[in-house]
Amino acid sequence: MNALRNKVQLIGRLGQEPEIVTLKDGNKMAKFSMATDDSYKDKNGQKVERAYWHNIVVWGGLVNVVENYVKKGQEIAIEGKLTNRSWDDKDGNKRYMTEVICNELLMLSKS
Repeated sequence: MNALRNKVQLIGRLGQEPEIVTLKDGNKMAKFSMATDDSYKDKNGQKVERAYWHNIVVWGGLVNVVENYVKKGQEIAIEGKLTNRSWDDKDGNKRYMTEVICNELLMLSKS
């Protein structure tokens, strides 16, 4: 039996317009934040809603779809894998970021 490896599926809304970056080799990548939400009842029975923010990165041909059709506030579904990266900021502090590398995208609402 093959174990499910690194896979994530999210449905949410874009928190900003996608940023399209053209690399030195001419390839493009898209980056944007995406909000998902969750709710639960606290110990007093009150509904508590919470938003979670995710950093999304798109490579390859899917960048053209993001660049031309995906806008801030739009509801989308994505599938991809989690990655982590780190860097030193200008003050020499180590910073960490978790990102979702998107390999499938479905637009659920118009922008």
